[in-house]
Amino acid sequence: MDLLYSLAAILIAYLIGSLSFAVIVSRAMGLSDPRSYGSRNPGATNVLRSGSKAAAVLTLALDALKGYVPVVLALVLAPRLGFDDFTIGFVGLAAFLGHVWPVFFKFEGGKGVATAAGVLMALNPLLGLATLATWVIVAAFFRYSSLASLVSAAFAPFYQLLIWGGSPLVLAIAVMSLLLLWRHTANIQKLLAGTESKLGQKAPPPPVDHHAHGHAHEHAHGHSHHHPKRKGKH
Repeated sequence: MDLLYSLAAILIAYLIGSLSFAVIVSRAMGLSDPRSYGSRNPGATNVLRSGSKAAAVLTLALDALKGYVPVVLALVLAPRLGFDDFTIGFVGLAAFLGHVWPVFFKFEGGKGVATAAGVLMALNPLLGLATLATWVIVAAFFRYSSLASLVSAAFAPFYQLLIWGGSPLVLAIAVMSLLLLWRHTANIQKLLAGTESKLGQKAPPPPVDHHAHGHAHEHAHGHSHHHPKRKGKH
């Protein structure tokens, strides 16, 4: 029965994580879908590129909460339902995986930074604060959200091991960290090329309508072909 409860908790955490608040908040506030502009990543940093700080802050808070709440609930229910550290760690990992591959949004999710932060804050508040402090320091100095996320993700499992020792929680934290690093592969390439967008940099408005853009391009392209021919005849 304990195994059944554990599997149910992990599944529920995944479903909660699958709520893509970047998209939900943007729709509710009448903003463009964050998957259509900037980095096309449904996360708080890209929502900020819409120009709405309120939407970005709300997205950040809700994405963090969907990682925090399932883990806290698992911790509260652990004595009654027999959850061990392994189950609690994987509840957090499941919430994170829901954000990255959300079942409600065609498995096209964000990179999971805020959700991972929420998970860490619930698993070990001091670890969460240490990781958050790392993010803030790197972001303040370099103004790259992706770089701050990469450094924080790399340090998180080592903070847990070096300060609080090994436990089943380290496995879940390490898996989240590796997935975060992998999800930032394109950002790493942009950072190395010097083309990465800085924190808070707005996306060029309005978002490109690819169908309209293609039609306009064809029209302009066709138009440019006719004029030189006419001039040539004169």
